[in-house]
Amino acid sequence: MKLYLISQNFNRDYDTYDSAVVAARNEGEARNTKIGSTDEFGSWVTPDKVEVELIGTAIKGTEAGIILASFNAG
Repeated sequence: MKLYLISQNFNRDYDTYDSAVVAARNEGEARNTKIGSTDEFGSWVTPDKVEVELIGTAIKGTEAGIILASFNAG
């Protein structure tokens, strides 16, 4: 499992997520990680608008998913 920084600069309004650190098997899986939902505050963007940067390797036993997310409250 790898650690990725995923971010977006498309939706910069209040009550939106701008980035997250996620654990994923590969870049594609990281890119497709959904942050928040349309039922919660802030919406994430479509995968084609997500920037992905490999930042490290997760420790053994880490499950895929969100480690930490950045939310811009308004």
